[in-house]
Amino acid sequence: MSGEVNATGASPRAPRPGTQKSSGSVTKKGDRGAKEKPATVLPPVGEEEPKNPEEYQCTGALEVDFAELCARWGYTDFPKVVTRPRPHPIFVLSSSVSEKPNPDDQRLSGSCSLNSLESKYAFFRPTVQVELEAEDKSVKEIYIRGWKVEERILGIFSKCLPPLSQLQAINLWKVGLTDKTLATFIALLPLCSSTLRKVSLEGNPLPEQSYHKLMALDSTITHLSLRNNNIDDHGAQLLGQALSTLHSCNRTLVSLNLGFNHIGDEGASYIADGLRLNRSLLWLSLAHNRIQDKGALKLAEVLRPFELMHTEVVERRRLLLEKGTQERMRSPSSSRYGDPRTEREKSQMMGISSIALVDKTDKTQTVKTPKGLGKKKEKAGEVVKKEEKSGSGQSPVQGTLKKEDPTKAGKGKVTVPEQKPTKGKGPKSGSKEKRSILLESELIAEATEMVNPLLEPVEHRDGKVFLPGNKVLLHLNLLRNRITEVGLEGFLTTVQYQVQFPKARSAPKGPVGLLWLSLEKNCFSPQCPMYTMLQELMLPRDPISKAKPREEEATAFST
Repeated sequence: MSGEVNATGASPRAPRPGTQKSSGSVTKKGDRGAKEKPATVLPPVGEEEPKNPEEYQCTGALEVDFAELCARWGYTDFPKVVTRPRPHPIFVLSSSVSEKPNPDDQRLSGSCSLNSLESKYAFFRPTVQVELEAEDKSVKEIYIRGWKVEERILGIFSKCLPPLSQLQAINLWKVGLTDKTLATFIALLPLCSSTLRKVSLEGNPLPEQSYHKLMALDSTITHLSLRNNNIDDHGAQLLGQALSTLHSCNRTLVSLNLGFNHIGDEGASYIADGLRLNRSLLWLSLAHNRIQDKGALKLAEVLRPFELMHTEVVERRRLLLEKGTQERMRSPSSSRYGDPRTEREKSQMMGISSIALVDKTDKTQTVKTPKGLGKKKEKAGEVVKKEEKSGSGQSPVQGTLKKEDPTKAGKGKVTVPEQKPTKGKGPKSGSKEKRSILLESELIAEATEMVNPLLEPVEHRDGKVFLPGNKVLLHLNLLRNRITEVGLEGFLTTVQYQVQFPKARSAPKGPVGLLWLSLEKNCFSPQCPMYTMLQELMLPRDPISKAKPREEEATAFST
């Protein structure tokens, strides 16, 4: 026993693991060292460490960017980006094909049925479908349907969607949106390209019905579809307030689809209130709702002259006072060089005729110029008049140069570089005065588009103020509601007024009212006399019905 102890004690000192040469001791010491100091474990082949998504720079290729960001966020199974499938054309068998079954065709039919089953199952897999431009294959529209879009997925889209410079539309159908994820989605929209104008959120009912946030004053959305979202009268109230109120108005939204919801008479009244002062919405669909006669009459009322409420009359007076003070503030600076009588006439005629406004501003501009310039411009105008009377084909600019250069070049008092025809400044055929008239008329046209509807010409009847009504709305769809002949009579009165309006007045250029009205499948007979009269009035106004006879004439002429 002592020998054994001595044997063990007499054994030489064990060398360090790194200097051991025998293989057996190396493995034992190596195992012991591995226990003391845990070595770095290499990831298995095919797996990488998760990377920071913020460090990734998107390339503009949605398929690559979306897959990379999903992997960096820790997703192992995520939807693929695929091209949106198109419906296949219907194949019609010709009469020349024999009806006898071919064995090769039978074998092919079995494989085709298998492929069709696989394609059907693939159709329901979560994907991000995209529609591409024909020329450069850039992403134009995005379609997501049938799978829940979470907060993290929206965070991924917030990084990979802004580089898409040609993105025009985003369609989300039954993606399980909540009020929180909708707020995240709305915050994502300003990051996208300025070409994004269409948003479709269908089949996404929200408890708080906060869809009106998509129609904020700073929103750039022009086409919005909110079908099948269980929107009731409360949601319609929020949407109507987003269209317009007494102090705010949406100026970008052009079309709004509210079909297949639960909007009743009260909700339709809120939408009608939003149309009172809105002058941008052209297309509205309220099909497949619960609107009855009361709501239909409110919608028909705002499309013809309606009475202003007391608050609207007060606001109109305030706006008129502001407009008058702004005109008086402008008048002293211009009257320093001009005749105050002409300025007074100008302020009185303000807002009545744009042509008169342009003429008077031209007169004030000629008065403001120095004496030498004024004389030259007058002479230029005289030369233009003489040339127009003589009927010569020479341009006014050329005429002024030939008239003035020999006489005024030697004096050297005032030089007019504007009269020299250059390549970069406007057309040579017109004088600068005519170009300034065109520019000012364009500015006036833009200003009239943005005028508050309360400043439109009004009618005073029995101490009440009547606004002409909304003639900007061109398309109204009320298919499959609960409207009877009472509501139908209200729309007939509206259409009769809109048809007679251009004839009664001096045909002002601008909106003309409804061009398309759908009241089918409601609670009245299609053979109703009022409905027949309404269709006869709307048929000449429908641009599609006008185009069909032209196409038939063209085909008949070609054959």
